Amino acid sequence: MNGTSAAKFDPTRANEFALQSRIGLAGYEACHELAACMLSAALGQTSTATVLVAGAGGTGNEIINAGRLEPAWRFVAVDPSPPMLELARSQIEAAGLAGRTKFVSCLLADLEDERQFDAATLIGVLHHLPGDAAKRGMLSDLAIRLKPGAPLILAANHRTYGSDPLTMAAWGNRWRMNGATPEEVRNKLGTILKGADPLPSEEAVFTLMAETGFGSPKRFFSSLFWGAWICFRN
Repeated sequence: MNGTSAAKFDPTRANEFALQSRIGLAGYEACHELAACMLSAALGQTSTATVLVAGAGGTGNEIINAGRLEPAWRFVAVDPSPPMLELARSQIEAAGLAGRTKFVSCLLADLEDERQFDAATLIGVLHHLPGDAAKRGMLSDLAIRLKPGAPLILAANHRTYGSDPLTMAAWGNRWRMNGATPEEVRNKLGTILKGADPLPSEEAVFTLMAETGFGSPKRFFSSLFWGAWICFRN
């Protein structure tokens, strides 16, 4: 996430993030649980590992799920938005995992770039970056910090919203199901259309992975516009 993208996650937005994330992504908990399970399968259940969590601000679920599953793992949580990172810290502390987590408020590009990480996650970030160049830069910044063969969990919306009115309407019904009025639904979808730039297809996601040093992508979760994949650093 770059500085411009991070700026919209101010303290007010951070406070509502956990609720909106779970409404916006049907299967939110399952996606994060499966992400931890996939990383564990890739690394081995008894291995020690240091996991880079990029765009870690918010619920802290990447670290909470993986940390509970694998007690020998440690985490570096990176996010350029201090309010969002503090929100994640509070959740991670409540889960008893703060002692295994280093919190760094900075752009990923400003993090030490030594290839020291055994795995990484990038969940819910890529579609907030405007344009392919910014997305490519984020994945490249991850690649240079990962050991060869290290797994990456990537999850993001990956189809152009306006290309699929039926799925967009179903997405709106997620908020209506949770008590939103028709006007609130229209406003929510209008905000989404203005504030995100997903890649147009899964094929485009795979192309970007290949261009930035990743191979062997495997999708393990899908929900409306959302997809989640595991891939490995070449």
